[in-house]
Amino acid sequence: MTSATSHFVDLDGVSLHYLTAGQGDPVLLVHGIPQTSYEWRHIMPRLAERYTVIAPDLRGLGDSSRPATGYDKKTIAADLWALTRRLGIDRFHLAGHDWGGPVAFSLAAHHREAVKSLAILDVVIPGDGADFSQGGRRWHHAFFRTLDLPEALCIGREELVLGWLFDNYGYRPNAIPPADQEEYFRSYRKFGTFRAMLEFYRALPTDAADNRANLDRLGKLTMPVLALGGEKAFGRGMECIESLRRVAEDVRGGSVPECGHWIPEEQPEFLAEALMQFFTENDRR
Repeated sequence: MTSATSHFVDLDGVSLHYLTAGQGDPVLLVHGIPQTSYEWRHIMPRLAERYTVIAPDLRGLGDSSRPATGYDKKTIAADLWALTRRLGIDRFHLAGHDWGGPVAFSLAAHHREAVKSLAILDVVIPGDGADFSQGGRRWHHAFFRTLDLPEALCIGREELVLGWLFDNYGYRPNAIPPADQEEYFRSYRKFGTFRAMLEFYRALPTDAADNRANLDRLGKLTMPVLALGGEKAFGRGMECIESLRRVAEDVRGGSVPECGHWIPEEQPEFLAEALMQFFTENDRR
């Protein structure tokens, strides 16, 4: 990803690493788990043809610092809001994949005037009234939320655990090649990162309650929303657009063909063009 440059910023209680590329109106890309900002490597060059693209590592993950607390999505969204303030950004397009989706939703819900458009990729919104974990199909949710046991079983075996997810949650086992998996392993082997990852899952009840409270107070989101889910394997398919229609008024999207959960890496050309078209249509908002 030669067109991107690496930066760090010290915020209240956390140091964030982020990548930037391009020039123009800002676009903020929010990665999922078990990934980092590196997951946007195929998407950033295309968007950078028109936009200033910013891809942070979320607190606890990637090359950002790993605080002991603050893994509810409202707090993580506040990190990103502080980042945009520090960069002098008033309004921006926003996209989030996997856990980056609930982070992006929280950011949009609490700063509605700042978000021109919102894209949510292969995830549903906690507190939307449905089952976030698909009735146990996403078995790792309950396991990762269990106290103490995941740390005891997984520390030192990060590659085994995360590699299984990479190999099985995509449509094809080689959806994320070994060299790219190794970049994620490098990050998640860092002391404290796996613990931080687990805290993302353990905050789920708080996330659901925060979202319900925001929606009860302010109503559904009104900015345009694009919701896309992978149609194969562990992709969520049409579940994504169904979830977003429960929490937002102006929703379009559907499923991504020949794709599992890792949309930015399994179907980068499809996604880059979909995001470019969606953001461009909403530049004047």
